[in-house]
Parts: sequence; C-alpha cells; structure tokens
Amino acid sequence: MLRRNSFRLPRHPASVGLARRRVRDHLADWGHGPEDPALADAVLVVSELTTNVVRHGPLREREFEVAVTALGDGSCLIEVSDEGRAEPRLRAVGEWEEHGRGLHLVEHIAAAWGVWSRGRHGKTVWALVTEPAAP
Repeated sequence: MLRRNSFRLPRHPASVGLARRRVRDHLADWGHGPEDPALADAVLVVSELTTNVVRHGPLREREFEVAVTALGDGSCLIEVSDEGRAEPRLRAVGEWEEHGRGLHLVEHIAAAWGVWSRGRHGKTVWALVTEPAAP
C-alpha cells in the first residue's frame, strides 16, 4: 500500500523541528513504531533536507514543501521542494568545520537520493529510506 502526505512550512529555523514531528507522526500513523530504524532514519533525513532549505533556499521564498510517502515494503520516500534552482552537492568538509555534513549523512542513510528539477518552479531533493536488512 502506498500512503503519501505533503505539507508546506514557512522558511524559518523552527520549521525544521516541525517537519521532523509531522513526518514522525505520519509514519507512526501508518504503522511505523517508535523503535523502527526506518522511522528514525526518515526523520533524520527530513531534518537534514529541511535545514538545507532554511539555510540555503532563495531569500524571496517564504515557504517550502515536505512530502513523505510510505511504500508497501516498509521504505519511505522523503521529498523536500523549494523554488531554488541550485542543486545541493556533496562537498569536502574539514575536520573543524561546523557545517556541510548534512548531505553526507543523507548519502550514508538513504538507499538513494537525488534532485528532480521542477523547471522554473525550483527543485525537489528526494531520498529513499529503506528498512534495514535483517542480521
């Protein structure tokens, strides 16, 4: 079964925590338990992607969109859309730098991630979070 929910938030630092809570609540409503590693991973990915929008999104943009899709196999597709056209890229980060590690976390956690262009309407950064393999 496929379940999807999307919502818009203001481009404000407080929206990062709100996005985490809303995604956690949606996934819990759809059967992901509090101890589910996929739930924790999806919440972390949402946190990193929304932080990128808040910090690096276009100054003129007032809102951005978050979507979470729970797939039948237990995996989740996270999408964060904004009006910016610049694609986020992994970059080398020095040991003492305080910022710049978010996409490295997404790369490590997600089974796949990327960017979809929305033409003149910006972009969507997406990440697929899968259930961890059983030991």
